[in-house]
Amino acid sequence: MGSVPSEFVPRMEALFAHIATTQWPTLVLSVASLACILLWPRVTRRIPGSIIALFAGTSVVALLSLPVETIGSRFGGIPRGLPSFTMPHFTPQLVELLLPSAVTVAFLAAVESLLSAVVADGMIHERHDSNMELVAQGIANIASPLFGGIPATGAIARTATNVRSGAKSPVAGIIHALSLLGILLLAAPLARFVPLGTLAAVLFVVAYNMGEWREIPSVLRLSLADKAVWITTFALTVFADLTVAVEVGIVLAALLYIHRVSETTSVVPITPEYTEEERLHVLHDTRFPDNVSVLKIQGPFLFGTTDKLENATEDLDAFGNIIVLRLRHMTALDATGLHALERLAYRCRQKRKVLILCGARHQPEQLLHQTEFVEHVGDENIVPNIRAALERVHEIERAIVA
Repeated sequence: MGSVPSEFVPRMEALFAHIATTQWPTLVLSVASLACILLWPRVTRRIPGSIIALFAGTSVVALLSLPVETIGSRFGGIPRGLPSFTMPHFTPQLVELLLPSAVTVAFLAAVESLLSAVVADGMIHERHDSNMELVAQGIANIASPLFGGIPATGAIARTATNVRSGAKSPVAGIIHALSLLGILLLAAPLARFVPLGTLAAVLFVVAYNMGEWREIPSVLRLSLADKAVWITTFALTVFADLTVAVEVGIVLAALLYIHRVSETTSVVPITPEYTEEERLHVLHDTRFPDNVSVLKIQGPFLFGTTDKLENATEDLDAFGNIIVLRLRHMTALDATGLHALERLAYRCRQKRKVLILCGARHQPEQLLHQTEFVEHVGDENIVPNIRAALERVHEIERAIVA
């Protein structure tokens, strides 16, 4: 095809309309590259399969002169050498003209970069520094136009590829940059032999791995509103584009946030039954052993507030062997808050600590039990009040002694 539509539906229609023009050497090379990427980890994981497929595919095309599209045949190769420094011409009138577009680009670049960082956090169970990410990106995007560049962002595809290949630290980004510099200065003439079919196989695997398909069942167990936000964002990502999907998803999530916060206000009469129930949640005169640490979450635990739990539990070694998380004053919980609790449970298991959740109100308790969260902490470690949490602590201690 001379050109491929960027939208999903027109693209699929165009591909099926031209299915009879399939180029078999390219198809065979792409399938072979895909098989190499998928099977290479059985040989070793120290060298990513995508690297092996890239070198093997390029070597085959260069040595056998296969009639397939390459970077050179499609784009004319990669320019060699560094771009020249050029100071752009600036006039005050341009500020009014360009400021709205500049703010929009900066906002979307920040969102996509932080989204990439969150994806990486979930894959390596770490936590990024948002301020550092945005400051570094801002400096780069100020310098880039001086050399003829365009605004850059963190990319989910590259980030996911890096992590899947074993990267776990910022050193991977430095090596990535140095590798690109080396290709630009030394290997640019060789890059024209890289076949587009092999690159397609690499992107195919990256796209599939980014899907995190095993997370979908847990999403479908959330409330109807949470599922609606997810399905809408998913559909817009496919049928529109990622930028639109993120914008709409953030707006819907913000509206859901407002709705949940508004539901936390209640007016109820004080009855003898209510008074008696409250006695079970009173922390006064409840003494825990020295090896037990007690935390509480107060207020709605929704997206935008979950980092407070991360900050409070950053150094788990400073906590006791048993951590009691009091949820009596946590008025609302959403999928992001639930994920933060899952991460805390995962970190506690890594440190061989027991996490007990107690006193959850109706909406959080319902969400905790309708998802797979119980599997992360154990049903016996989700208790109704602080007194039950103390009893659970004594059970754990007796089990250790026995």
